[in-house]
Parts: sequence; C-alpha cells; structure tokens
Amino acid sequence: MSGKVNPFTIAQQQLDVAAEKLGLDPATHELLRWPMQEIKVVLPVKMDDGTTRIFHAFRVQYNTARGPAKGGVRWHPDETLDTVRALAAWMTWKTSVVDIPLGGGKGGIVCNPKELSETEKERLARAYVRAIGRALGVTKDVPAPDVYTTPQIMAWMMDEYETMVGEKHPGVITGKPLPLGGSQGRIDATARGGIYVTREAAKVFGINLQGGTMAVQGFGNAGQHAALLGEEILGLKLVAASDSKGAVYNPSGIKAKALVDHKLKHDTLKGFPEAEEIPREALLELDVTVLFPCALENAITKENAPRVRCRILCELANGPTTPEADEILYDKGVVVLPDFLANAGGVTVSYFEQVQNAYNFYWELRDVHQRLDDKMTNAFRGVYEMSRREKVNMRQAAYLVAVARVAEACKLRGWV
Repeated sequence: MSGKVNPFTIAQQQLDVAAEKLGLDPATHELLRWPMQEIKVVLPVKMDDGTTRIFHAFRVQYNTARGPAKGGVRWHPDETLDTVRALAAWMTWKTSVVDIPLGGGKGGIVCNPKELSETEKERLARAYVRAIGRALGVTKDVPAPDVYTTPQIMAWMMDEYETMVGEKHPGVITGKPLPLGGSQGRIDATARGGIYVTREAAKVFGINLQGGTMAVQGFGNAGQHAALLGEEILGLKLVAASDSKGAVYNPSGIKAKALVDHKLKHDTLKGFPEAEEIPREALLELDVTVLFPCALENAITKENAPRVRCRILCELANGPTTPEADEILYDKGVVVLPDFLANAGGVTVSYFEQVQNAYNFYWELRDVHQRLDDKMTNAFRGVYEMSRREKVNMRQAAYLVAVARVAEACKLRGWV
C-alpha cells in the first residue's frame, strides 16, 4: 500500500460519510462497514524447477444483498487482505451505482507474476480455484481479471471449476477468451466506460474536450485503451504517460497507437523516441484537460493534490485518490469522476458476459458498446443529479446513490 494508507480504512470512511447523510440506522450502517465473508487460503504450488512455493491468497465477498458477488482476482507482490476488502467494498458500490443485479467481491494472490512461467501461472490459477471453489458459482460469486491477471488465466480458472463440478458453467468466470464464452468488447470495457462518463461530465460542466490534452498514469490495459479511445472518441491529445518503470512527456502530443505499440514491444515506455522522460510523480501535476489515473491506489494524496491541475480527473484505477485529496480537489474545482462510477465499464460488460453465457447467445460488438454507453450515461446522470441536489462532490453523490440501493436491498431481505 503506497504511502502506508490503509485502503479499507478509506473505504469505511467514505461509507461513514454516506451513511450519515442518508440517515442509515446503526445496524444497517455497521452491516455495510464489513465484508459478509472472507476466505484466506495457503496455496502450495510446484514450480518448474521441482521445488514447491507457498502462496497466500484471499477472496472477500463483501455484500450479496443485490445479487451474487462479483469482482476481479489480482496477482500482486504487495497484495494484502485489507486491500482486497477495500476493493470488494468498492465493487459492491460499483455494481450498485450502475444498477446491475450483482453484489461485490474481490480476490488476490500475493505473488509477482512477472517472475512466473506460463506453466507456473497455470498451476497457481488452478490451485486458487481448488482452494476456494466451493464458494464460487454463477449464483454465489463470479471472479474476473484484475491487476496482472488475463483472459488466459480466467480460462484456466473456469476449466478447473468445471472439472471440480463436472458440468459446464462458463458464466462462473468472466473476462474469458472469446472462444470460451467471453464477450465482445470486454478488453477495452473499463476504459471505454470511463471515456463515456468523461464525455457526459464535459457536457454538464462546460469543458471542451476536442483538441484538449490528457495524461495517463499507468499504461496497462486500462491506460492503453484510455489513451486510444480518448484520442478516437473525445478528440483528446495524449501528452504524457507513465508505467512502473518511468514516464514520458511531449507537450506537442504523442500518437497513442505509437506509444501502445512501443509498450507492447518493449514492456516499458522508456526509450520512446518521440517524448522525453520525466519523473513519474510529475505526470500527476501536469496542466492537462483530463488526467486518467490507471495504476494502483493512493496515487493522489493531500501532499500532491494541491499541485494537480487537470480539469477532469477520471479514476480508472481503484482508490487512486485519498479522502483528504478529494476535498482539496473539490475546492480547486477539479471534476473528480470517482472510481466506482468511472471504471464500472469492466464489471458492466462482465455482467453482459454472464447474461450471454446464461442464454448461450452472443451479441455483436456494436450492441455491447451501445448497451455499455446507455448504462454508463444513465449512471452518470443519476450521480450528477444527486450531486446537485445534495450539494456534494461526485464521489459523495455516487456513494449516496449506491449505498442507498444496497441498504434498501438489505432491509427488503429482512437482514436489518
């Protein structure tokens, strides 16, 4: 956890503010502050050299009042249970704010996938599903890709689950390869959803995006597609991008496709010939129209928030802005599009994938894009209207919308 800030503490603080504004009764408030189920497992995995390594892993099912748990599986060397708890909480609010019938979950394995071979990754993926498989299922909990996990890893996980139960259940895992029941449009869904929300925000806040500039922090899947789609759909000019190894900057503009090709070929942004290298932290403080944080949590804090100069901050990462930074940015007039609204495109298309798996009928790409646009646009409008009505920032408004829906479901079930 960067900056030694506990992300689950942040998630609880954000919920507390919403609970107070909504006037939730103490029992409902306390129920929503904690995961309903947590699983911690130890995974012994045979390595290619014949040795056995022990991996620690988690699965958190935060709240299932509105439907089965839904959430990605992260593979990261700094993974912690509290990080997974926070992300499961945010997934609960994410599925609620876009109004899809799912709850929130998250998983994680403490590992460095860059040090693992493909066969070792497969054994690790299968070991994880064997350990927690009884808690998974289309009516229980549906994992998906997240940090450093891929459609191929999802394919191994689905196959292991189907081997365990002896039946075909493609909808138990989403983000799968297309030949195994994946959905068209899933690869760029997180970024595309953020682009749609940015477009809607620019309309209501009177910000001209055509010919504007963007910076992308984190150049993995979401960051790469944010750059490509920001250029294609919004008419933004990419001027800076960063990854775990460095950052590049060219105020005259960088062709998004050229930078993506360089990253895919060299696994780094360093050495890109059409831009200069800058410190990674400097990217967050550039004077740009839109800033896309697409890396890990706690990137923008009370220390650097006063120097953030973008007009729109679209959070494609989970938890990139701390509560203290939120207040600073709001006072500065920065439009913050909160993570569980801005990056909900991924889970929305994952939900579409579940629906297609259940029907055994698959949609054309244009249909996925249109349905995603409709969902994200409606979600933005609901949050924006709540923001205006309650005179709160967009994150608080998103919490009010999402938490109210989950609280209502808990009450209708008679849990509180």
